[in-house]
Amino acid sequence: MPALESPPSPTTRVKVLIVDDSDDQRHLLSRYFELAGCDVVVADSAESAISALDVATPDLAVVDLVLPGMDGWALTARIQSERPTCSIAITSVLDAEDYPAADAVLPKPVSRASIHRVLSTCVPGWVAP
Repeated sequence: MPALESPPSPTTRVKVLIVDDSDDQRHLLSRYFELAGCDVVVADSAESAISALDVATPDLAVVDLVLPGMDGWALTARIQSERPTCSIAITSVLDAEDYPAADAVLPKPVSRASIHRVLSTCVPGWVAP
């Protein structure tokens, strides 16, 4: 039986994958997560996010729903299937009732407080800097 990955310790930086096709949103989300002490990888499409997942599994994936090509709903299902230890937060301007099942929601506009709330909820080992 394979061992489950342990949550990050306070000395281990949380790895976050941000998937959003908007340059401004990727930059804003990256900055907020970096200020929260996370290592960030960004992707502008679901396809580039899948390539990033082939290299490493993040602790948290932040997925926008409206993406070119494969949409956020399909990407969320794929991450849940292939990387079950990765928490998922959905970010979108759509109504939260339209979001797929996920570990957290991060409605736009995003704030630093909402980033901290998602990290506290989804990554038990995260400690605010």
